[in-house]
Amino acid sequence: MELHLHNPAPTPLAAPPMPSYIPPFGIRTVVGALGVLLAVHVAGFNEHITEIGLADISGQMHLGHDEGVWFLSTYEAFNIAAMAFTPWFYVTFSIYRFTLFITAALALLALPAPYMPDVVSLCVLRACQGLAAGCLPPILMTVMLKYLPPHLRVFGIGGYAMSATFGPNLGGPLEALLFGHLGWQWLYWETLPLCAIAIAMIAWGLPRDPSHWERFRQFNWRGFVLGVPSITAVVTVLYHGERLDWFSSPLIVHLSIFGGVLFVAFIAHEWFHHSPFFRVQFWGNRNIASSLMTLVGTLVICGLMMEVPMTFLEEVHGQRPEQIAPVALIVALPQLILLPVTAAFCNMRAVDCRWVLGCGMAFLATAAFLGTGINPEWMRQNFYLIQALQIFGQPMVVIPTLMLATMALGPADGPMISGMVNMLKGLANALAFAIFAVLLRTRENFHSVMLLDRVGHDVHVLPGLVGNPIAGGLATSGPDGGKQAQTALEVFHGYVHEQAITLTLADIYLLIAILCVGYIALNALLPARVYPPQPVPPPPPADLPAGEPSSDLVPQN
Repeated sequence: MELHLHNPAPTPLAAPPMPSYIPPFGIRTVVGALGVLLAVHVAGFNEHITEIGLADISGQMHLGHDEGVWFLSTYEAFNIAAMAFTPWFYVTFSIYRFTLFITAALALLALPAPYMPDVVSLCVLRACQGLAAGCLPPILMTVMLKYLPPHLRVFGIGGYAMSATFGPNLGGPLEALLFGHLGWQWLYWETLPLCAIAIAMIAWGLPRDPSHWERFRQFNWRGFVLGVPSITAVVTVLYHGERLDWFSSPLIVHLSIFGGVLFVAFIAHEWFHHSPFFRVQFWGNRNIASSLMTLVGTLVICGLMMEVPMTFLEEVHGQRPEQIAPVALIVALPQLILLPVTAAFCNMRAVDCRWVLGCGMAFLATAAFLGTGINPEWMRQNFYLIQALQIFGQPMVVIPTLMLATMALGPADGPMISGMVNMLKGLANALAFAIFAVLLRTRENFHSVMLLDRVGHDVHVLPGLVGNPIAGGLATSGPDGGKQAQTALEVFHGYVHEQAITLTLADIYLLIAILCVGYIALNALLPARVYPPQPVPPPPPADLPAGEPSSDLVPQN
């Protein structure tokens, strides 16, 4: 008996389909996903440890201030550029092979770092390290959304959010531990043991998906040639602008024009290309547009709030990273509990993630408002309440923001949104660096001038305002009048600097509070509600009622 299907044209018998490279969800998939998560954290530690420990590295490798900024900017420029274009490459080479290769490269590139003979070779190596590190976060987002079952994908988003909340806050304590107990070389080599563990977990647990070499025939080379130099130029401007006095420097002017023109051309090219790296049309979706803007703002806010206590304790009290470490640990360690708890809460269908986001922003705004009361007498423990509010605020903002950006998209849109989200995440860190540098210089200059002007116009202010510090400084000096005058000026200069730094950081806290209130209003108006994905229903029974043939059947004799 033959069963004839009504097809418009006869179809030849197809070969048996290849088995799916997405196995049933189980312990191996969990181990593989956790291996990718560990690799991403290793990349983040490598970034933040070397940034926080730059003074120690510069002292050991004889780097000046300018060389130190190039040390940071070359890493970040290629790190962010890699985030933008990685999704195309891991789809082509396969997630499994690409992740193993990049994780191994990240570890091996750390070996020669302490022995680089000059600044140029060191910066080239840092560029390669940034390239490897930037490839991992987009892979993590795809792995969490692709290999986890629908009802667990919000927990995958929580795992990805750890790279924005847990990792950056743990960089300072790790730097203090490594430099103080193992040696400065381990500021680079911390990747070695952790990458080895991550490689073992990935090799055993991550599904072995196929490669698609045929994609090279349709490679978007114009977009690649336009995008990579434009992104690296923009990041370089953000890191070196303050050092070179922005547009007073020909280098900044040329890089700004070059990067800006290429980036506009890149966006225009991506709009019309049939296989873009970015789907620019996503910005027409209210949820995606608002969530991407919120993500950038949140990461800038978190970056600024992390820098303020570190700068205050270093500049005003002269503390080292090991003394500042508890301030960062207060935020970092509870994230291991708060992130999954927040993800579980947002995974409830009755919970509107927009309200969770608004409450998280309110926590951050409250923390920043409390910070406006900073004064020179504050010590480490005075920041504990501010940091405690961030424990709740950061996961309550980042997880709902990522939900709004990803929950309404289909599987085919994953690589398109992954590159965009991660590039903006990297640019937010560079933007926070530039904003903090500009605010620190401009507001400190302003407050220094105001304080000196006040002293100059009222001779009675000096004894009442700074008499005690100067008297304390003079008490340790000798009877020489010239030495006493010099000591008085030094003490007075230090006191004005201390007051100006404190007032500047209070201004930054106030700006953060205003930004948080603005983002609360933005997310109350723009995004529509999204729901967490539900478990996939079980497949229908194999036996079908008579007279209802399946469309999957093929002619049989």
